Amino acid sequence: MDTKKKIVVIGSSNTDMVIKSDRLPKPGETILGGNFLMNHGGKGANQAVAAARLGGDVTFICKIGNDIFGNETLEMFHKEKIDTTYVGITPQEPSGVALINVDKKGENCIVVASGANGTLSIDDIQHAEPAIKQASIVIMQLETPIESVTYAAKMAKKDGITVILNPAPAPTQQLPDELLANVDILIPNVTEAEIISGMHITDDESAKEAIRYISSKGIKTVIITMGAKGALAYENNEFIHIPAFKVEAVDTTAAGDTFCGGLCVALSEGKNLKDAIIFASKASSISVTRMGAQVSIPLRKEIQ
Repeated sequence: MDTKKKIVVIGSSNTDMVIKSDRLPKPGETILGGNFLMNHGGKGANQAVAAARLGGDVTFICKIGNDIFGNETLEMFHKEKIDTTYVGITPQEPSGVALINVDKKGENCIVVASGANGTLSIDDIQHAEPAIKQASIVIMQLETPIESVTYAAKMAKKDGITVILNPAPAPTQQLPDELLANVDILIPNVTEAEIISGMHITDDESAKEAIRYISSKGIKTVIITMGAKGALAYENNEFIHIPAFKVEAVDTTAAGDTFCGGLCVALSEGKNLKDAIIFASKASSISVTRMGAQVSIPLRKEIQ
């Protein structure tokens, strides 16, 4: 197999416990009558599954607990044909868990207990170096320790591998310049772009200003995902706006992760940035019409 087409995902794996209700509860309020479902999630795992389902050759680097959630997750990775050579199992921490509320408009709020995700160390990244060196793309998020993310970015960049960072969940403080300097493609949503740039985004012009500032950190390509407004990208001093596909959203969980996984697949297949964003947007638009995280991610054959 052509090793230059390999995609390495480094990140988190959680079990999602989801309740859908008419609206999100206010602080101190209990809402009755919600529908419950439990499925696999975590931003890293979501992106790995998305890339695999959409046609990518995927290796996933993560940590899970030695518990029922971890065992079920590992079995799921095998079914999705994801290379689990560097999925570490730790007895010290439980597998990550996310509690998700979803309202009737598809908006959500999420609380995550990181568990084993917080133990993904620089040693784990060093152990996985053979896989990283074979990749054409390495993609990461921010649900694992920032020092491990930074180390992996430096390792991959040094070998000329395309480094993609999805800075989610939104960082609570400025990301290290050392990390940003080793990122080729940054994919924030509007909130994340505001935090990274320190600018308030209200329209296309303010979004472009934020992108220019982020790009000045040494990042070649910036793509802001804007939900129903589509995606705004910046590469080679040019802006590209891709409108969103019009669908009726029921749950936006994993929509951004599906976009990221789809983008990785398209780029690994040699598509240009615009066509890669269109491919990723199609995949993401399908995911929001379904409940859940990984269960909502489409297969390659569903992308027309």
